Amino acid sequence: MLTALWLAPLVVAAVLAAVPAARREVVLGAWLVLTVAEVVGAGFVWTAVPRAGGFASEVAAPWIPAFGVGYHLGADGFSAPLVAMTAVVFLAVALGSLRRPDVEDPARTRAFVLLFLALEAVGIGVFLALDLVLFFVFFDLSIVLMYFVIAGWGSGARTRSALQFFLYTFLGSLVMLLGFLVLAVGARDHGGITFDIPTLAARNPLAGQGVTGALALAAIGIGLAIKTPVWPVHTWLPPAHTDAPAAGSAVLAAVLLKMGTYGFVRIAMPLLPGPWRSAALVFVVLGVVSVLWGALVALAQRDLKRMVAYTSITHLGYVVLAVGAAGFVAAGPEARILAVTGATVQMVSHGLITAALFLLTGVLRRRGGTSEIAAWSGLAGPMPRFSWTFALAAFASLGLPGLSGFVGEFSLLAGSLPAVPVWTVLAALGLALTAALFLRALQAMLLGDRHLPARAERPPVPRAGLARFRAPGSPDLRVAETTAVGLLLACSLAVGVAPALLTTTIAPAAAQVVALVSR
Repeated sequence: MLTALWLAPLVVAAVLAAVPAARREVVLGAWLVLTVAEVVGAGFVWTAVPRAGGFASEVAAPWIPAFGVGYHLGADGFSAPLVAMTAVVFLAVALGSLRRPDVEDPARTRAFVLLFLALEAVGIGVFLALDLVLFFVFFDLSIVLMYFVIAGWGSGARTRSALQFFLYTFLGSLVMLLGFLVLAVGARDHGGITFDIPTLAARNPLAGQGVTGALALAAIGIGLAIKTPVWPVHTWLPPAHTDAPAAGSAVLAAVLLKMGTYGFVRIAMPLLPGPWRSAALVFVVLGVVSVLWGALVALAQRDLKRMVAYTSITHLGYVVLAVGAAGFVAAGPEARILAVTGATVQMVSHGLITAALFLLTGVLRRRGGTSEIAAWSGLAGPMPRFSWTFALAAFASLGLPGLSGFVGEFSLLAGSLPAVPVWTVLAALGLALTAALFLRALQAMLLGDRHLPARAERPPVPRAGLARFRAPGSPDLRVAETTAVGLLLACSLAVGVAPALLTTTIAPAAAQVVALVSR
């Protein structure tokens, strides 16, 4: 089942590569059907996760046995929710892309679909991988694929932004690989070299090796911090988001950034418990600085897409704060479990909400050619569906109770408070800053006198097939776009109203990681 989940998008991509490019409806329709099937499959995997902890549906086979590398997949309370979030985000992206802006070139549309099918495969593969080399392969492939998405379908200085994204994250991944090698070689005196994550967690191969363990954590931490990204290695993120297409920004924020934070709870914490405890305060400080820096810089942005990009640094800074706080053993297991559980909920929540926000900024760029906040005013009248969905996504992002953002942030702050009270209070200031920046954007864009770019006021050119989803002359969301954003926000609302949907699955895995860190 797990192999089929990540392999199916590649199989569909291979089939579609043989379909004539002119059959655009077939290509887009197959993509949509596949993403629906992936959501169903992810749901089955989630329900199979043992509620007492542990992995479900494990697949293990030798891959390069001479070097201790295996093909090992498994789903637990950390991976299953992130796989489900990934599947939902790609379904939303497929819905939002039914009408491609480059419909005059069907070959480009097909290439676009093939890239996103491959991205879904590697995104799911990262969260299911239980071997460090397998994790690294999926991790690196995501970088290559996103480079082509930004460079091929972006805007502005897209080539420069794509290259900056690639160099930053690829070099970071190479440093991370060095840390993996140190871990694997360190296991040689404990039963032989291995890259298997559960085996390494059980052996704790670098226990008592202070300098070696610290170097391994530094290498792995740098690679994961760049991908997250954490201040001060965040500078690749704003230009990449600003110049990427809306679908690319949605996947980059929702899925690729989570590969970094997921790596902390899957690899760094359980495999290097001693070094993690020693460096816990460093991660706490980096998390808090990321929270405040991202919020303050976002508050100064004039472009909505760039503003949302900086809020990602803030939201994922909370995750880094929480996992750092989990390294303070004196805080007690209950608080630390709550911090890790809240961090994982925040990963899922951020993926859903920020993907919705980027899809909405993409609508503005398609309608009016710009996402500058000052270019849009009084949208509540001509664009009511956009206004309602944007307001709901903004409130979810700023942590309004009843939505997933509140559940994640409240849980991780409550869990971090016993360990690092002063730093947690400082991080909580980011909530007020986030509220200020989103309320400012809502007031500026939805209220006041009507002011739209001239291009958005012109009626659209009628199109046939899957593209006929908008009334002539209306700049508002089409049915497919409304469904895409509505799906993401409905999931956020479900988590906000019934958080046990997530927490009962995550908490046992969090307890196991906290126990491993306490060794």
